[in-house]
Amino acid sequence: MDPGFRSPLVELFRRGEAARDVKLLAARGGFAPRAHEQVALLVLLSDDPDPEISATTAATLAALPEEPLRGFLARIDVPHEMRNFFKTRGVEPSQTPLADAERPLLDTLTELPQSGDHEPAEPEEKNTLLSSLPILDRMKLAMKGTREQRAALVRDSNKLVAAAVLSSPKLTESEVEAFTKMGNVSEDVLRTIGMNRGWIKNYAIAAGLCKNPKTPPALSMQLIHRLNERDLKMLAIDRNVPESLRVLARKALTKAKYS
Repeated sequence: MDPGFRSPLVELFRRGEAARDVKLLAARGGFAPRAHEQVALLVLLSDDPDPEISATTAATLAALPEEPLRGFLARIDVPHEMRNFFKTRGVEPSQTPLADAERPLLDTLTELPQSGDHEPAEPEEKNTLLSSLPILDRMKLAMKGTREQRAALVRDSNKLVAAAVLSSPKLTESEVEAFTKMGNVSEDVLRTIGMNRGWIKNYAIAAGLCKNPKTPPALSMQLIHRLNERDLKMLAIDRNVPESLRVLARKALTKAKYS
């Protein structure tokens, strides 16, 4: 069932890119950085063809605390598909919207896996320890782990792990800025950052995307008008970015010069 809510995380589930054990974790409410993702995934999995997943989802839905759920449904940013889903189950929005949706309605992820961070280790060794963990553990750490763990896991080859990092409520704009400057993040990560209106209002993030050779050209070319003269000059001679972007930077400089 379509929950009417879109996020990189939810989209991967909608496209069927989540493995069965990952879907079971979501069905238990455990893969839920925020209330919106938690409810969206539960609505999406409620009619899953796998009987164990659908039954687990039903049990989690029944366990959602009623008043916070009703308050959540009263928020203006909740899609009508979600409201209709719960209306058919006899749950109506309350008069008072839930103020904080940055946490899941039901937090079933209370214990994080050990990644070896308690032991002295070089950064490379720590990254190796992280990458050797099962995907479920990497996803848990991506959502609720440390800043250092997120910096490593955003480069994970599994799209779900990277999406979990970008969905983490603990993620800060300074971390996102750092991600845009990484040479070993995926194009999908940079595209997701560039599609977040809140993030690209930050000049450093917009500039980082323009300067990263892996950023899809269509995205960086949309953001180039945001750059100041200094960054445009640097971009105009940067051989690492596409030629089309360098040309556009030179045009922007010429236009600024004669305007």
